[in-house]
Amino acid sequence: MSHCENILGQISFYLDDELHDNEYAEIEQHLRDCTDCSDRFEQERMLLAQVRNAQPLYQAPSELRARIAEQLSEISPGIDVPQRLRRRVKQTLSQFWEPAPASSFSFTPVRILAMALVVATIGFAGYLMAYTQRQTVQPTGDFARMAVDTHMRRIKGQLPLEIETTSPGEISSWFAGKVSFSLELPNYQEASGQEKLYHLEGGRLVAFNNDYAAFVAYRMRHRPITLVATSYTVARPSGGEEIFTKGLTFHYQNVNGFKLITWTDRGLTYALVSDLEERGQQSCLVCHAGTKDRDFIEDLKMKL
Repeated sequence: MSHCENILGQISFYLDDELHDNEYAEIEQHLRDCTDCSDRFEQERMLLAQVRNAQPLYQAPSELRARIAEQLSEISPGIDVPQRLRRRVKQTLSQFWEPAPASSFSFTPVRILAMALVVATIGFAGYLMAYTQRQTVQPTGDFARMAVDTHMRRIKGQLPLEIETTSPGEISSWFAGKVSFSLELPNYQEASGQEKLYHLEGGRLVAFNNDYAAFVAYRMRHRPITLVATSYTVARPSGGEEIFTKGLTFHYQNVNGFKLITWTDRGLTYALVSDLEERGQQSCLVCHAGTKDRDFIEDLKMKL
């Protein structure tokens, strides 16, 4: 098996956080060096995003869910399903199906394959819906496009950080005097001593509208997260789906397979870019990791 074939065989596990740290580094380095594998990676990532973003048109009645679960439980397993596939299907399926108690419904091999077929069908339907509706979506603003482009350049290794540190205070101080606004990164994780939900990598300046915006790089579960900030007088969020919560208006969009959330707060306009599940609302933990903010993040979830 060639090195490219080996890397391509690991892409799905990379996207589902099923690898070890050294495997992530090896794949990311190969994707930076190999255009063909990088293209294949983008195709699978976008397909996975379509599957995860697909939503049922209505909530299935509990009686129907119970009947399907009962029918699946009567199927005799005749094959073995790898543990990684089981986890991947359960992770994706959990976004569409509220699982029954473990005592009454377990994930046997045949059920795993049956559910995988259901998820694939939903994903294809979601792709068709996105294709037919894309002409009606509000256009993505310049600031939002810049944020996504910056995120992609960072992933490809084309955007080195100008300051590398895990200290929010050091990054905030570094931006002082370099941008025309004040950016104070929160320090929830260090101040509370709570479990580290994300890793701060560093920051840099990025050009926007004849000025500089602030770019901050994070990583959560080995996945990159980009935060871009500028003054409200320079850019305002627009386009996509509007979500109102806690007195703020968030704009959610899926751009090139990435989850993009933009909003304005206290004179600044922000953009968060990631490929996390659902709307990517977990990326908001980089600014709202406190317990009091959990309801706020829940409000950004897709309502099935």
